[in-house]
Amino acid sequence: MKPLQLKEVVKQYGDKTAVNSLSLEVDEGEIYGLLGANGAGKTTTMRMVLGLIYPDGGSIRYNGKPFHEGLSRILGYLPEERGMYPKIKVSEQVVYLAQLRGMSRKEADSNLKYWLERFNVPENYNKKIEELSKGNQQKVGFIASIVHKPKLLILDEAFSGLDPVNVELLKETVKELRDQGTSILFSTHRMEHVEELCRNLTILQKGNAVLQGSLRELKSHYPREHIILRTGGPVEGLQNITGVSDVKRTDDGYRLRITDESVAQTILHVAMTQTSVQQFELKEPTLNEIFIKAVGGESNA
Repeated sequence: MKPLQLKEVVKQYGDKTAVNSLSLEVDEGEIYGLLGANGAGKTTTMRMVLGLIYPDGGSIRYNGKPFHEGLSRILGYLPEERGMYPKIKVSEQVVYLAQLRGMSRKEADSNLKYWLERFNVPENYNKKIEELSKGNQQKVGFIASIVHKPKLLILDEAFSGLDPVNVELLKETVKELRDQGTSILFSTHRMEHVEELCRNLTILQKGNAVLQGSLRELKSHYPREHIILRTGGPVEGLQNITGVSDVKRTDDGYRLRITDESVAQTILHVAMTQTSVQQFELKEPTLNEIFIKAVGGESNA
């Protein structure tokens, strides 16, 4: 049985359909990407998975079973909007939340101390949330979502407000949780994070799944439109080649935009007849480019 299965899930608010017949599956030990412009249905979907709201049609199954009260012990959730109480100490708040999910106070306290050390902020144990920087508030929110060792984790903008060093720290933690068998539904504005972490994904637009499948398969359906060319010297006439729509000079060569992949060999030949070629790469489309094409003008993921 899959840890999480959505089958033709529908959610309506009056005459508006927020989620329309959405189906997806998250395997054990998988980070599944859920993307979409603002208002596309991502948050509604995550709230239905968490049991905070109920679908109007279709089904959601957890290891083959419908939602039940005991799921709170295996579910973890980091919302985009920070949900911690500002005037309560980190230790009191996180331990209490873990106890609500069935963990003993002793184990919850031990896990909290472990994660504070792991994230290099042990001094925050007795601090109030409002005394922390935004980045450290995000770390505490993340700890609260995983302190009880959930088997299904919902992450909405998990790396928001973090500097690059701490983004890498949390990314490594997410990968470690995945490798330990945790199933993760992952939503973010940062396409490069999805490319690095996710094997499968769904792109939503106005409640509909407009693209769905493995990242590798999705990329194979879109043309490669950019070439990186590093050369030992200048190359003349690149802009005159049929199929080349743009040429930009870089520090060590050129970046070209093409309208047809077949022109690549011509570009390489022209370059090699004039100078040495140190790199020639026909780049696959980025997820950001695919996203923009899929949702049209709705580019605010």
